[in-house]
Amino acid sequence: MKFLPAAISAGSLVLAAVLTGCTPAADVEAAPDAANPDCATVMVSMPENLAGADQRETTSQGTSAWGSPAEIIVRCGVSVPGPTTDACATVNGVDWVLREEGSLWTATTYGRDPAVEVLFDTEKVASSTVLVELQNAVSRIEQTRECVATSDVELPG
Repeated sequence: MKFLPAAISAGSLVLAAVLTGCTPAADVEAAPDAANPDCATVMVSMPENLAGADQRETTSQGTSAWGSPAEIIVRCGVSVPGPTTDACATVNGVDWVLREEGSLWTATTYGRDPAVEVLFDTEKVASSTVLVELQNAVSRIEQTRECVATSDVELPG
């Protein structure tokens, strides 16, 4: 009878391992600069819960996903956006270049190298929630440029 608690604990660990194995890792392609040391700093700072979805494992470095199936995907080390006419919004001190394709949005940090990309469906998660909750992690990469509007720029006359 002395060994019963140990047997129960071992059985619980096996059950936990089996249950964990039920959710496969999200298959996410790594960005070209995913091995950048700044990406490691960002990725270890990602929240375990984002916009109400739980974080899950991914198949590649510099990536993260939330929800099952994945509702939000983050990739660090994507190409740094240059000047663009795409919408640019500042959320909690982080500038994001926003591209919309229906309800699917891509938000890429602007003025940070390496850049961080977030893919999400606005019918499943609110863009404001996602970008606000990622601020702590992505702000670990120094911002060197800012979004500007055409009204902020002196154009040749």
